Amino acid sequence: MLKKVLIANRGEIACRVVRACQKLNMKTVAVYSEADKDAMHVQMADEAYLIGPPPVQQSYLRIEKIIQVAKDAKVDAIHPGYGLLSENAKFAKECQKEGIIFIGPSPEVIETMGDKVAARQTMKEAGLPVIPGTENGTEDVETLVRQAETIGYPVMLKAAAGGGGIGMERAANEAELRKVFEGNKKRAESFFGNGTLYLEKLIENARHIEIQILADEYGNVVHLGERDCSVQRRNQKVIEESPSPFMSEATRHKMGKAAVQAAKHMGYTNAGTMEFLVDPDENFYFLEMNTRLQVEHPVTEEVTGVDIVEWQLRIASGERIPFSQDDIAMSGHALEARIYAEDPNTFFPSPGTISALSVPEGKGLRHECGVTSGSTVTPYYDPMIAKFIVSKATRKETIAAMKTALREYRVEGIKTNIPMLLDVLSHDQFQQGKATISFVSEYLQKEKTEK
Repeated sequence: MLKKVLIANRGEIACRVVRACQKLNMKTVAVYSEADKDAMHVQMADEAYLIGPPPVQQSYLRIEKIIQVAKDAKVDAIHPGYGLLSENAKFAKECQKEGIIFIGPSPEVIETMGDKVAARQTMKEAGLPVIPGTENGTEDVETLVRQAETIGYPVMLKAAAGGGGIGMERAANEAELRKVFEGNKKRAESFFGNGTLYLEKLIENARHIEIQILADEYGNVVHLGERDCSVQRRNQKVIEESPSPFMSEATRHKMGKAAVQAAKHMGYTNAGTMEFLVDPDENFYFLEMNTRLQVEHPVTEEVTGVDIVEWQLRIASGERIPFSQDDIAMSGHALEARIYAEDPNTFFPSPGTISALSVPEGKGLRHECGVTSGSTVTPYYDPMIAKFIVSKATRKETIAAMKTALREYRVEGIKTNIPMLLDVLSHDQFQQGKATISFVSEYLQKEKTEK
């Protein structure tokens, strides 16, 4: 079993990993920027090291500095959380080079899945259906225009090195494709250091559904069912749930089997997520694979009873997964609402000091948070401050309990997106389980404009 783990992250996910390590009697090491010197994850860890000024490029993305801290602190392993360096193959390679266990898959798998074009090809070889699209990325708009004519409009223009909804633009015709090309290329270069773009056919009225997998070093792979992440704003998830209110048991079985098959094909280890787009007829297409822990992992934990972060640590320690696919059962329903420090009208970040924080408690309520009363939300990082998870016996009960809890959730000193979350939960389209990835733009924003 690992004895000491460095968490190369911040905020609520760093706190989550610290708690999982404490459960297994592992010592923890936190890293922090000057802006996070009083942060919760710093206070929770056994040791904490300053790694630089507030900007992530000068602190949380400094591979050499984090590796040096890991060596100085004599840790066995590094847990990258999500975001930041979690899908950085170079970071995983440096850990490997220094004899430090990287809690995740191999650098080679991270590299392949990080290149969305290469990932598409790998999944095709594994037998997964992929969205019709281009076989190779390019930085030339004329090539993309020719490819779009073959694929057929509408299309999605995507960054080959992209993720998190960044570097994605819809184009209904050639004029729109040319219009969004330059801006998307610049965003891809800025966020990922790579301006390569590719095209995929736009699946109309699709749902975004993902399959959680766990894989050990001995070839054992299981899936933990699906999460429905269709409620998105600007291609970023807002509310997630498990199980999906849309999918049939037959489709769930097929998708789970396909995800396990693909993971075995790659020689995958640790936790990972296969993301799919599912059309109205329940045809599913591989979208991408996240080679890390997902923000929304708690909803899966709530309905399966499997502690995913604990199993990340156990697998990295060399343990075998002791349960089979037949041992995993989904029970009840779970919803997760992402709480952001942002203006609910403009969606602009709302940094500042939280003067008071009051969170409802009770059976079936779970709060994953990296802030408390007195915490300062800085403009340097992602504005998500917490995740609120509710699990009940039925979806109807879960929605009702989530609405009640969010009305009681109090954050003073900053603005949050809670009013928007309540709008989603109260909408007929969502309550009936009919929300697709265009739900927010088609219904909420349209209705708000009309008012």
